[in-house]
Amino acid sequence: MYLWCRCTTLLLRIMKKGILLVNLGTPDAPTRKGLKTYLNQFLTDRRVIDLVWPFRYALFQGIVVPIRSGRVAKLYDRLWMKEGSPLKVYGQRVAEGVQVELGDDYHVELAMRYQNPSIESALKRMREHHVTELTILPLFPQYASATTGSVFEEVMDIMRRRELLPGIRFIGSYYDNPEVIDIYCKNARQYDLAAYDHFLFSFHGVPVRYLKKENDYCQCGPDCCQSIVPENSLCYSAQCHATAFAIAEKLGIPRDKFTVCYQSRFGPEKWVEPYTDYMIKEQVEKGNKNLLVFSPAFVADCLETTIEIGYEYREEFEEEGGEKLDLVASLNDDPAWIKAIANMVRS
Repeated sequence: MYLWCRCTTLLLRIMKKGILLVNLGTPDAPTRKGLKTYLNQFLTDRRVIDLVWPFRYALFQGIVVPIRSGRVAKLYDRLWMKEGSPLKVYGQRVAEGVQVELGDDYHVELAMRYQNPSIESALKRMREHHVTELTILPLFPQYASATTGSVFEEVMDIMRRRELLPGIRFIGSYYDNPEVIDIYCKNARQYDLAAYDHFLFSFHGVPVRYLKKENDYCQCGPDCCQSIVPENSLCYSAQCHATAFAIAEKLGIPRDKFTVCYQSRFGPEKWVEPYTDYMIKEQVEKGNKNLLVFSPAFVADCLETTIEIGYEYREEFEEEGGEKLDLVASLNDDPAWIKAIANMVRS
């Protein structure tokens, strides 16, 4: 009996619960070559660009990537940290922190949907560590097919080729997680909120057509995303609004003092509105010359926050006559963010 108990104890020590944290991706280097490799993988994902395969491949690998890679490489070079890409640097710090927070019964890995470290390599390391239960946590608070959906599809595509599968759990979104909302509020309170005329909650944009694909309820109008109901509970825009409303309520920002908007669009088709760059100009026209901007679709400050909002939009704002545009920091490697992840995993 003693021997059986002893063997069981040793076996439980060997068996681990795996936690896979996945972000979108980043080039391996801020160079044209590095950007070409990254963009080719990113823009040929059918969940990102849903054109038929031959046309998608020819358009982006033959035209878009060669044109954009040089310009984007220069932007990444401005963003690059001493240790590497901010998205990867912050991601690795968070993964290490979550590992410490959860302890030896868990094995935590960071992966990128595109480029390195790849999801496949992270899952391989999970198997080598005898993981019997696996939790997939995409680092996107709001669910979108092009981000969270793509991560889930890639994980299942890899796992379906295996004979022995661990129990797998997916965390699809955490747009209203109180701990996450608290961190954004804490970061915002570093500023004198009374000094701002208006507040913008800028989320990454998506084409309207994508939102309507599997949701007949979605109208993409001014009223359909004002609350979460069963019909729109998986709608990206509805979840974005819920995040903004939760932050604004906790900070005491009245409804007429903030706007939910969307950035980073490209291509000719209609994306979810209002657009952040248009909204910035509109605020100046209304006499709101001091803006505080949140970007709660991103858990780490990256190209879309530090460069697009912090430099490009600020420059446009000042050219239009604005006086001050500040950006609230993302979650990055905040210890409270690390604890929030650990608590989501435990629950």
